[in-house]
Amino acid sequence: MRLLKLVPDNTNIGFVAVRKIAFALTVLLTILAVAAVGARGLNLGVDFVGGLMMEAKFDSPPPLDRVRKDIDRLNVGDVSLQQFGDPRTVSIRLPLPESSDEGATNALVAKVQGAIKAEYPGVSFSRYDAVSGKVSDELIWNGILAVMLAVVGIAIFSWFRYEWQFGVSTFVAIMHDVLMTLGFFAITQLEFDLNIVAAVLTIIGYSINDKMVIDDRIRENMRKYRKMDMKALIDLSVNETLPRTVMTSLTVTLALGALLIFGGHVLRGFSAAMLLGIVVGTYSSVYVSSSLLISLGLKPQILDRKATGLAAEGERVTARAPVDGARP
Repeated sequence: MRLLKLVPDNTNIGFVAVRKIAFALTVLLTILAVAAVGARGLNLGVDFVGGLMMEAKFDSPPPLDRVRKDIDRLNVGDVSLQQFGDPRTVSIRLPLPESSDEGATNALVAKVQGAIKAEYPGVSFSRYDAVSGKVSDELIWNGILAVMLAVVGIAIFSWFRYEWQFGVSTFVAIMHDVLMTLGFFAITQLEFDLNIVAAVLTIIGYSINDKMVIDDRIRENMRKYRKMDMKALIDLSVNETLPRTVMTSLTVTLALGALLIFGGHVLRGFSAAMLLGIVVGTYSSVYVSSSLLISLGLKPQILDRKATGLAAEGERVTARAPVDGARP
């Protein structure tokens, strides 16, 4: 039985030749993502903004203005409604009661649910979440800190594992992936909660895994082909790892696609973030990060100098070591 090969063995795609186009596209997409976040903002979930959130599922798409008026008559504060997942599911956001007692929160939930059920007999409530303002502020900073520490830590690891050029290219690629995800959520206005923060951290892990494979192959080829032009060497390295990259991305995409379609609206945001992250992570690893090494001045001679220095240090240590049986 013949093995399935998505990428032929003799593939020789010139990734470096289009690096300027890739760089320009990356800069443009990054600017658009930042602009989208600044202009539209993120649809932050209760985890980050605090308050009370309920999910109501109606038999048919309800008129949001009427639902809002029904809740306003209860004098429970400013209400925010948004269709969530499908037109029949509505996310209801309310401020928490003045009393922090759990009984007051439960009474408010029962009051709102009772009023809606009286007007819409077929409605059902899947869940509700309540988060105080203090907790939500802590979650915002903890989420930002987790993402930034992950990005900076991975970049520093690449710096010490390889060369400083690898660290810089890693930082650029990962930040591109994170900003693309934020821009996507700003444009689609999908709810951004702690599940999406977990998805962003997973995207970072996947992206760096793909990039490390390519970086390792680049370093191996730098030692093997010391006289090869750096552009040809990077093209060779990326093409050699391309079958693994395509196969991994495709299998993960199939799993996430099934999760996106059949996982329900609760997992839709997480699945969409992961699916986008796989696409942009593969793109940044293949077209941006590896080609950026050329612009940063990486050359095989750098490894030659390091190897020469290590060899000289080893000779000095050997010369200082006493011979067995000799008197000190």
